[in-house]
Amino acid sequence: MTPSEAQAYCTQVTQRSGSNFYYSFLFLPRDRREAMYTVYAFCKEVDSAVDDPAPGTNPADELAQWRDELTACYRGTPSRPVTISLARHVKELGIPQWYFDELINGVEMDLVSRRYATFKDLYQYCYRVASVVGLICLHIFGTRAPEAKDYAINLGIAFQLTNILRDVGNDADRGRVYLPQEDLRRFGYREEELMHRRYTPNFTELMRFQCTRAEQYYAAARRIVESLPPGDRSSLTVSEIMRAVYVRILGRIEASDYQVFGPRISLPPSYRLALAGGVWLRSWFPRSTQAPRSAS
Repeated sequence: MTPSEAQAYCTQVTQRSGSNFYYSFLFLPRDRREAMYTVYAFCKEVDSAVDDPAPGTNPADELAQWRDELTACYRGTPSRPVTISLARHVKELGIPQWYFDELINGVEMDLVSRRYATFKDLYQYCYRVASVVGLICLHIFGTRAPEAKDYAINLGIAFQLTNILRDVGNDADRGRVYLPQEDLRRFGYREEELMHRRYTPNFTELMRFQCTRAEQYYAAARRIVESLPPGDRSSLTVSEIMRAVYVRILGRIEASDYQVFGPRISLPPSYRLALAGGVWLRSWFPRSTQAPRSAS
């Protein structure tokens, strides 16, 4: 497969995903947009090796193969469509291999850890599967300020916490409980109740606490981005689009009184696109860059 064919493959993977991220990528220049499509496709395929393994495959073996393929990618001898495309971008953008290694380590945690005793334990998981992706994106966006790394880390934690809160019921069906065990005990909500999707006052208080925690990470990211030089703030417009989208998803979780055991809470594609356009337009006017914190 040629690099251009590999790039087309990654673009198709991203477009078919229906991900919230897709709408933010549209506002990037073509070369950086293609890099984002490729990074997203890599994340998607590595994650699918564990969450949606092909019949007859062993997820642990699949991740081992991805590690080998990643090494081949950085040596210039990739063989899979995603890594053929990735090899060009990591070379041009100077993206360190260890970021992708950490991402695979995070995905691997789902094979060995179905419970997290403390938030400290969960934080490591969120950092690996989300914050590391943000650090990769800084290379794609061309952001230079050192403080931007803290922005990417905080925003990644916030994104992953939002995903966890939105998918509490579906994760429980898979036998996974990402809510820290210490928090379940603190609010008197038993794991058996979670597995049976029981909505109780204790569950409401537990979820309110978790949402407040996520909001704190969004707020930290916002404070950092507002302190960056104008050029770096502009380079992070795509991330700010995603912050606006995910803050609204968190807001809808709260507005629903934490009814996360029913249909998955989401935003319509037209709303996401309009939201993305609004953030992009505001990026041209520095005094108006702050995205709303929540929405019903």
